[in-house]
Amino acid sequence: MRAGDTPTGEATLLIVGLGMIGGSLAAALKANGYAGRILACDRDRDEIATGLELGVIDEGGGELAPLVARSDIIVLAVPVLAMKQVFAQLSPLIDEQILTDVGSTKRRVCDAAREAFGHLPANFVPGHPIAGSEKSGVAAANPALYRHHKVILTPEADTAPTAVAAVRALWQRCGADVLEMPVDRHDQVLARTSHLPHLLAFSLVDTLARQDERLEIFRYAAGGFRDFTRIAGSDPVMWRDIFTANRGALLAALDDFEAGLARLRTAIEQGDSDAMLGTFDRASHARHYFETLLNQTSYQTMEARQVQYRVSPGGSVSGRIRVPGDKSISHRSIMLGALASGVTEVKGFLEGEDSLATLQAFRDMGVAIEGPHQGRVTIHGVGLHGLKKPAGPIYVGNSGTAMRLFAGLLAGQAFDTELTGDASLTKRPMARVADPLRLMGAKIDTAEGGRPPLKIHGGQPLKGIHYDMPMASAQVKSCLLLAGLYAEGETRVREPAPTRDHTERMLNGFGYKVVRDGDLATLQGGGELTSAPIDVPSDISSATFFLVAAAITPGSDLVLEHVGVNPTRIGVINILKAMGADLRLENPREVGGEPVADLHIRYAPLKGIDIPVDQVPLAIDEFPALFVAAANAEGTTRLRGAEELRVKESDRIQAMADGLTILGVETTVYEDGIDVVGRAGDGASYGGGQVDSLGDHRIAMAFTVAASRASEPVVIDDCANVATSFPGFVALANKVGLELTEAST
Repeated sequence: MRAGDTPTGEATLLIVGLGMIGGSLAAALKANGYAGRILACDRDRDEIATGLELGVIDEGGGELAPLVARSDIIVLAVPVLAMKQVFAQLSPLIDEQILTDVGSTKRRVCDAAREAFGHLPANFVPGHPIAGSEKSGVAAANPALYRHHKVILTPEADTAPTAVAAVRALWQRCGADVLEMPVDRHDQVLARTSHLPHLLAFSLVDTLARQDERLEIFRYAAGGFRDFTRIAGSDPVMWRDIFTANRGALLAALDDFEAGLARLRTAIEQGDSDAMLGTFDRASHARHYFETLLNQTSYQTMEARQVQYRVSPGGSVSGRIRVPGDKSISHRSIMLGALASGVTEVKGFLEGEDSLATLQAFRDMGVAIEGPHQGRVTIHGVGLHGLKKPAGPIYVGNSGTAMRLFAGLLAGQAFDTELTGDASLTKRPMARVADPLRLMGAKIDTAEGGRPPLKIHGGQPLKGIHYDMPMASAQVKSCLLLAGLYAEGETRVREPAPTRDHTERMLNGFGYKVVRDGDLATLQGGGELTSAPIDVPSDISSATFFLVAAAITPGSDLVLEHVGVNPTRIGVINILKAMGADLRLENPREVGGEPVADLHIRYAPLKGIDIPVDQVPLAIDEFPALFVAAANAEGTTRLRGAEELRVKESDRIQAMADGLTILGVETTVYEDGIDVVGRAGDGASYGGGQVDSLGDHRIAMAFTVAASRASEPVVIDDCANVATSFPGFVALANKVGLELTEAST
């Protein structure tokens, strides 16, 4: 009987090998309303009887032929080394049935299928659920076993798409997350993440069990020993088969492990505390990163998360708060601390995902870094030429700053590297750094349109250049200055308008002389950096959202503490004051070469202005929030000379115009700017609605602020990236008086 002939229209499923894995698949399908018949074939009659008694299968037996003839989809849930025999039995029986399996080594399974059928059948979809238990048999079937677990499919190029879709749907019905990868890649990944840990657990327990004092050892073993060795209680026969089937990939993984273990042994023998710390700290943070992957909270998984903000109108903004540390300075503190000689202590480090990605990148290049712990980071610098080749591509998340600065820094290394980021970053232009770096002698490959990933070929001799930037950009300037550290001769960068000078200030703070002469920054290659303490001030870009919230909301009175007020970053302060904001700088001081102050702002009516062109580069990241201020001002605010906003995480001019239009604010968009017609008044300035942040954190936070003057709630889609620049934004927004709720959709 075929699926189309059944009353339900659902496929008839045959599970060959009714153990815990196959039984859990059947139980999960039943629990999720699967209406097709589920058959089972197993040589153990007791397993079939138990499956029928539990209600996880509808019928079963020990003979394949009659069951195959009545099935639409066949799932092989037998041990990997038994696949060859089962395929041989199936080859004369298969007609149009879809065939899949659950084996944990795919090359061995595919080779067995080719041997039995003479080719890999088009309807065969190799698969592997990444889930299991120490228990065995259908009596251990768990309907929730696959929920929120991954199932990897490894179809070939000529596998029938309809078959892949059917198998994918089957596992999704169980609540699994289904993904695809090549056969050999699967076996390599599983050898390292599953097979090797099981091998080590078996080996450790066996080693200790052979010792005369084993009873005493086990008596005093703590929870860590229990947790690590738990998997040694798994089915020995199954793991013997897996290790045999995936021998090549497992031995390669074991070679890598033994090499790492030898390095650690050497460090312990020699008392090399930095080497030990580097290993332990990389491992510790890699483990935390793995935990965030499991919880779907890390920068590499947030693209799959859909976070939505809902903000109610009204309220006022008041209190004293300190926003997170400056992201630009946090990035640079890690970079220059790693390249310095000695130990650099950092306070106020921004523990956002972009900054943490930079920190992890240097760990991957052999730098020992302690922390972060409550904003404190200790960097054991390796000197300008002490970095080591990372094991794989360097992932910088959503950070254009990190990618562009890394490009300059890595252009001078002796090894090849690849820079990659999230989906948003891969759309952003990188030719603006790649082209001048090539003039210095760097060899860099980009994707189409000069976009990431960047492949940087090491070992290229760099020469200093005199470069006039066509567009003001602190990232391009910093990139070239960092490359200049490794270049022969003098590197001079001229900017058409002032941009943030954190790199120049910090290089000087680390003892590497950078000369500023008007619009020109100059340094000589071949020097060295010496460690220095860094106290990261609060980020004025993060403070901006609360400055604007207080500026536009009647009754507001807010103090933002310890904010960086670098002259190259205070465009937002100058613009808000020009619009009439009641904003004062209190307790001004200098910390680590950077000026800081407390910003005290009260509500006052705003007026529209023509934003001075010379202030544009000083406030380039703050304009999404400033557009909200303009929407609440009296009259029209005009911005020109801001084409840079078109190539940020989103086209910020168009994204803000689209969102403001939804709220009822009139805008006119230009190639290099925008006109915003303010709707000032005593009550609400505009309506509510649902806007799309396009995954841009600053767009999301800007419309959060805008909601305080809306007449109805504002719903903002695609807000997961807020964590990249402002961890804790939701809690802080509610603390000062905004009414913001966050939901994952």
